[in-house]
Amino acid sequence: MTEQKNQVTRAAPEQSNDYRVVVFGAGGVGKSSLVLRFIKGTFRESYIPTIEDTYRQVISCNKNICTLQITDTTGSHQFPAMQRLSISKGHAFILVYSVCSKQSLEELRPIWALIKELKGDVNSIPVMLVGNKCDESTELREVSQIEGQAQATTWSISFMETSAKTNHNVTELFQELLNMEKTRTVSLQLDTKKQKKQKKEKKSKETNGAIPENGEAGASGAGVKEKCGVM
Repeated sequence: MTEQKNQVTRAAPEQSNDYRVVVFGAGGVGKSSLVLRFIKGTFRESYIPTIEDTYRQVISCNKNICTLQITDTTGSHQFPAMQRLSISKGHAFILVYSVCSKQSLEELRPIWALIKELKGDVNSIPVMLVGNKCDESTELREVSQIEGQAQATTWSISFMETSAKTNHNVTELFQELLNMEKTRTVSLQLDTKKQKKQKKEKKSKETNGAIPENGEAGASGAGVKEKCGVM
């Protein structure tokens, strides 16, 4: 009985209404930090190597509820079969390097080649090249923003610099990635607790004489009107 339940749990990520985003990059570039900052709003200073973790968040997909499934992959090359499987199942990809390591950018080349090999027409797939740790000092930088943008242009994919530590461009990264989706209308949504908290804060401001925002639509309506709205 227990074994059957476990099988159902493992099978859950395979549901067709999931939207799967796969995060690739060398060890220590901050893949897990970006995902945890986005999902939980937290940041850890210590580096803990990842084999493969999956995080889930409820989102809107074609006006229906589905799951944004973010797979944080290993930074090593020890699991090529897992890499191929993640790419085969992925709908969108984030390729992360550290702006403090030119080598970490170089290590994305074979991963990008594998994505092209397995997915075929990559022009229809959302892919973002991300230079993380942009909060670091100029002295520690090995890859300039111009170099990162140039590489993304060469690969014909989008580009963004982020900092999981300072929360710079983290939500914007996932928002932009979903905006690039062409086959479905995907939208990030707040969970119910956050919506209630926002409504309570808005009501409190209005009670204190604050000027209400224009329009009657609240946070819950934003995701319906926009293709991808982060609230």
